[in-house]
Amino acid sequence: MPTPDAFSPSTALTLAFAAVVCAGLLLKFWLASRQIRHVAGHRSRVPEAFATRIALVAHQKAADYTITKARFGLLEMALGAAVLLGWTLLGGLDALNQALLGALGGGMAQQLALLAAFVVISATIDLPVTLYQTFVIEQRFGFNKMTLALWLADLAKSALVGTLIGLPIAALMLWLMGAAGPLWWLWAWGLWMGLNLLLMVVYPTFIAPLFNKFQPLEDEALKARVTALMHRCGFAAKGLFVMDGSRRSAHANAYFTGFGAAKRVVFYDTLLRQLSPGEVEAVLAHELGHFKHRHILQRVASLFALSLVGFALLGWLSTQVWFYTGLGVRPNISLDLSVAAAPNDALALLLFLLAVPVFTLFIAPLFAQLSRRHEFEADAYAASQASGADLSSALLKLYEDNASTLTPDPVYVKFYYSHPPASERLARMPSPARP
Repeated sequence: MPTPDAFSPSTALTLAFAAVVCAGLLLKFWLASRQIRHVAGHRSRVPEAFATRIALVAHQKAADYTITKARFGLLEMALGAAVLLGWTLLGGLDALNQALLGALGGGMAQQLALLAAFVVISATIDLPVTLYQTFVIEQRFGFNKMTLALWLADLAKSALVGTLIGLPIAALMLWLMGAAGPLWWLWAWGLWMGLNLLLMVVYPTFIAPLFNKFQPLEDEALKARVTALMHRCGFAAKGLFVMDGSRRSAHANAYFTGFGAAKRVVFYDTLLRQLSPGEVEAVLAHELGHFKHRHILQRVASLFALSLVGFALLGWLSTQVWFYTGLGVRPNISLDLSVAAAPNDALALLLFLLAVPVFTLFIAPLFAQLSRRHEFEADAYAASQASGADLSSALLKLYEDNASTLTPDPVYVKFYYSHPPASERLARMPSPARP
């Protein structure tokens, strides 16, 4: 006969969490295996639609790069699941919390120490993964341009920026959780959204230059072409900049950064070397298409809405004992009513951040589908404002230079891809003139 405890909310959460972690891991393994088999099965021949424009050696490099990353991803997923279970059901977070309670007592210092220790330990576990990805996989395929010294410098800068920005925000959030009453989550949500908007203004001016050099675009002909495009599209930016992306990687990109009057257009130097002026204009027109169709505002609004739901859910879960015990943590509850219990706020934050991705994995294809639709809309806008043939040519060059496979598994695409695969994307645009 099962005991009543077997049906307690705590036990139910434990079983559900373990089941969903295992189901998610199996799903990820299945998808990765499909991707590996599909790409390997099409490695020997360039797809007919690209046969005159992509060399077999480039196609095979993209296949090998994709397969190598996917195989390493299998190990990374297994490690991630093990670490997640170690933090939660196997008692890692509980042990860390109890140790810090014993050393510091309950209070703000202990809570901040718990958050900081969690971040440091998690980052340390991830270090070998990051090093292997950068200095083995990316190096093998000719993409990594970073030295170990530069990598270490980036790591130190990231840690410093994270500490200077993250700790005050964490302290303010924890203070709100303890002092703002039952609706603390609403105040915390407002704070979080305000900080996100502020960061969009501050990041391009003060944070990004700590890691890369940004020089004004000096090519006058290209500058005039880009400025005319932006004028046609009714878009204004604070400046056109070239970023030294080649210091770290051979991958190419262009993007908008900032918010409101602080918006900037940033081109990787690798992009300018690989594309013609017409192709650069077409790529920028695609990015402008996202603004024209209000994709950025839609994403910000979605972030606002989803984070509000998340904070409300956290506000409720943080008061439920079963939420802690079901995920392997003993909450700080004093049996002596005359003694105030230590706050559980940092525990609640960490458990929530650990658990939410587990349960939201299965709705990821919905967001990926929406993102792919936005990309098609931006492509259509770019073809109307610039040259569709130039955009097609630019995208094909970027697929080739970044070793993006032309033959991904269709199911894998539906689940993960935020951008349509080349075969779908280029089929909707005019083909560039063939030599």
